[in-house]
Amino acid sequence: MPKQVDHHERRTLLADALLRVAAERGLMDVSLRHVAAEAGVTAGMVQHYFRTKDEMMIFALDVVAARVQARLHDDPDPRRLVRSLLVQLLPLDADRELEGRVAVAYHAYAATRPDVAARLEEDTRGMRAAVAERIHAAAGSGPLDPEIAATGLLALVEGLAVHVLGGHLAPADALATLDAHLDVAFGEPASTPPRAAP
Repeated sequence: MPKQVDHHERRTLLADALLRVAAERGLMDVSLRHVAAEAGVTAGMVQHYFRTKDEMMIFALDVVAARVQARLHDDPDPRRLVRSLLVQLLPLDADRELEGRVAVAYHAYAATRPDVAARLEEDTRGMRAAVAERIHAAAGSGPLDPEIAATGLLALVEGLAVHVLGGHLAPADALATLDAHLDVAFGEPASTPPRAAP
């Protein structure tokens, strides 16, 4: 009897290899051959599962999104749930550092690849809507429009992630900054003490 192959598992193995190569080289330098070498398979196998580099890139985005979702804990408190989601986007451990490096590379790659850009836009729109919904549920007509607050929080986290990845900001400072902005978005009193002037 022929051996059963789990195609999703194989595609995920290749996506993992893509993520490692992209984190080291950037996405512009990724090729099917590089992914095959990193995964320890033939280039033909990669081409069997992915017709194009962009198809492989989009699948890798799905893998990362599924991993982020798996790390989330359902929480009935909207603020804690939003914080949990946004913290997943900060490079606070080895897995999230790899994902953060790849996210930066994806944004650069998407600037010239409409299919990838469309996928990133779709994911961002969904995340912004989910965050705005939680802000509205908790803060109602708080100090900021929920959609604007959600947009600001997502942009803030992406910027904080770049600064942490670059070594310009300590992870603890990134978390403190995020918490201060969550307080504003959810209309709560500041939870972080102001820093002394340098």
